[in-house]
Amino acid sequence: MRDTASVRGHLPDENPGFVGRRTELERVSAALAEHRLVTVTGVGGVGKTRLALRAAHRAAGRYPDGAWWTDLGQLDGERLLVPLVADSVDLADHTPGMATTGLCRRLAADRLLLVLDSCEHLTEPCARLVTELLAAAPGLTVLTTGRRPLGVAGEETVALDPLPPAGPDALALLRRAAGEDFPAAGPAGEICVRLEGIPLALELAAAQIRLQGAEAVRDQLGSRLDAAPGTRFDLLAHTERVWPGRHQTLRAAIGWSHELSTPLERLLWARLSVFRGPFDLASATAVCIGGPLDRATLPEALDGLVRSSVVRPPDAAGRHRMLDTIREYGATWLDRTGETGTVADRHAAHFRGLARRAETEWHGARQLRWYRTVDAHHTDLRTALDRLLRTDPDAALDLVGSVAFAWSCRGRLREARDGLEQALLLSEARGRVRARALWALGVTLVLQGEFGPAQDVSERCAREARHAEYAEYAGPVDPVDGTGRTEHGEAAGRDRPGDLTLDAAALAGLLALTTGRPTAAHVVVGHVLDAARGGPADSAARLRCHLVRVFALTGLGRLAEARERALRLRALCEELDEHWTRTALEYQLALTGLLEGDPAAASGHARAMLEGTRRLGASLGVALGLDVLATALAAAGEGERAADVSGTGEAYWRATGQPRRGLPGLRALHEKYTDTVRASIGEPAYEEIFVRALTGLPQDGLDRALRGPGHA
Repeated sequence: MRDTASVRGHLPDENPGFVGRRTELERVSAALAEHRLVTVTGVGGVGKTRLALRAAHRAAGRYPDGAWWTDLGQLDGERLLVPLVADSVDLADHTPGMATTGLCRRLAADRLLLVLDSCEHLTEPCARLVTELLAAAPGLTVLTTGRRPLGVAGEETVALDPLPPAGPDALALLRRAAGEDFPAAGPAGEICVRLEGIPLALELAAAQIRLQGAEAVRDQLGSRLDAAPGTRFDLLAHTERVWPGRHQTLRAAIGWSHELSTPLERLLWARLSVFRGPFDLASATAVCIGGPLDRATLPEALDGLVRSSVVRPPDAAGRHRMLDTIREYGATWLDRTGETGTVADRHAAHFRGLARRAETEWHGARQLRWYRTVDAHHTDLRTALDRLLRTDPDAALDLVGSVAFAWSCRGRLREARDGLEQALLLSEARGRVRARALWALGVTLVLQGEFGPAQDVSERCAREARHAEYAEYAGPVDPVDGTGRTEHGEAAGRDRPGDLTLDAAALAGLLALTTGRPTAAHVVVGHVLDAARGGPADSAARLRCHLVRVFALTGLGRLAEARERALRLRALCEELDEHWTRTALEYQLALTGLLEGDPAAASGHARAMLEGTRRLGASLGVALGLDVLATALAAAGEGERAADVSGTGEAYWRATGQPRRGLPGLRALHEKYTDTVRASIGEPAYEEIFVRALTGLPQDGLDRALRGPGHA
């Protein structure tokens, strides 16, 4: 979930370069007021996205449940369509079953605007999804953009033409993009006419005007567009031929920019087309170097593409983007050079390496940084995974096993499960890579509430861990204690469990805890911890086992021991700057406070947990934390605050796509104390506060919960 929001929903910031389009904006606004599905159609680069974004911002106030934006341009195929849409409406879908079920449930009772941008390469899947969503959610309005309509019953189409070439809007756009106040008569006006008022073509021309001047650009365009059709760089062959003439003009403009680029810039342009999402200089370098493009020449080539508006300038995080139409052009040239497969493999290898580094850094001070890196590069990690599933399933298993736990923490359970199950099915790899993937799949299944399949995966994980560590036992012998050492340095062997066995035990313990069997959880992790050498700081697997043991002690009623161990582990996590385990420990300490009759302590720990889970963007963790805070407030007799926090918690639970759940002990306490405060402040008052929080902005409710006592 996002940290803050002034209005419900999420729309990108508007481009300050929006020019004209008053009539078209009125048409889209009127269509949205009368129809549940509106599609803006037009050629590539004509400004569909900008118009849709301006219309969505204008209409957002009419939708109590917000306006939400989904950029489909990053998808290469329909497999991730539903997860991407779910993520865009802040649904961290934790439910099993059909992919659309949770999304339909999320939207069913809401009145909101959903924008699906760039549907042209997914027209049929988008049509099926939109049809299902409109049927399930009577209050839903959908605005889409694409080069052709979806073809869904009741769809209203608004065709977007280029700006009038000889009109003031085209010239205004060129002036704004070039940063120069051209006279209406002269080279600038001729450029607008030659480029037929197509906004993207005008922006490319503006970039060249900044470098060469308007007269030179006019003359070059004249020679290019007056040439025979076969020399107009007509390389983007689309199956749909809706606007062939204007496609020719846009392709010629892009081809002209390509011709003006240096050979190294053209090579980089082609290779950058393998990125589906934002990319930074480090990723561009890793994927695109080779031949004349090296670490010394690539930055200059990238700067040149930015100057010519082929690549967008870096954002605050240093990440660049390419517009879809320009990326498609680069992909065509990459294919012509015969490098498509090679660069795609290099891209996959780079993101596999990034995934492995993220896993290695999970246990330590760089955990949060790598967690956010995995999230920022999610689209390209999925692209790399899809490539490896086709070309190298063993490498695919390694990649998804490295990031699946981070995906699950972020709420991407459906994607984690899908990737893990596919890779496990296709890969024949045994040992460490398979054991790690089975562990990650088991955690995902537990979080989805799929306890039967999770039990089967847990047992397979334990067997694979034993097999892997026995095989690694043949490594060098430690001269001090005589044990074998694995490639990662931990003691291993039939009498010394390594990290794989420890994680398998942590999975079995987690499953036992969530099914109400704290004794089993305590026994299974205690057995391996007693046999393994080293402390909780030595590895993430050891730390996870110690965490499970703390929760097991709590479930067994050994509260003083559980609290003492939890405090020691929390201090260790603070020393390591480890975030995920620390938030889980705050949850346990809050639960212990409740069980010991200290609601004030429980509230403090619950708020600390909420701060951590919000930092991690973990909606399930936020929901769990709000439940324990609401219970603590109710136990303290703060009925109105408890109702407010509980209503906010329900909103976050709905964002996970599943009903409230948690450890069995907390559920009983929550019901007990909630019944008490309902009676103390009265059922009508409790319900009014609860519903107001439920229907308000979840982020605002979370802010109120975190402010603590003494704050309004």
